[in-house]
Amino acid sequence: MLYRRTILSKILSNGLKADFALISDEGEFKAALYVNGRFIPGPALPEKLDPPSDDLTHWMGNKPGVGLSTEEAEKIINAVTIENSVVKHRREL
Repeated sequence: MLYRRTILSKILSNGLKADFALISDEGEFKAALYVNGRFIPGPALPEKLDPPSDDLTHWMGNKPGVGLSTEEAEKIINAVTIENSVVKHRREL
C-alpha cells in the first residue's frame, strides 16, 4: 500500500483528525482512512449509511467509523475514480 496524497481532512467530534487518503494498492487506487495518523482498516470507498443520520450519508473505517456528508463522499469517490481512469488509459496505450 503506497500513500499518494490526502483527499480530505476533517476534525471529528472527539477532537481527533481524520485524513482520507488516496493510496495505490496492487496497481489500483483506493481510499484509506487515517485517524491521528493511524491507518483504520475498512472499505476502499465510502459506503452508504442505512439509514442516513442528519447530514451524514456515508461512512468509512471500522471501529472507529467516520461519517461523511454526500459532498465529502463524492469528493473521495471522484478522486479515486479519476486516478483509476488515468491508470486504465495508460495501460491501453
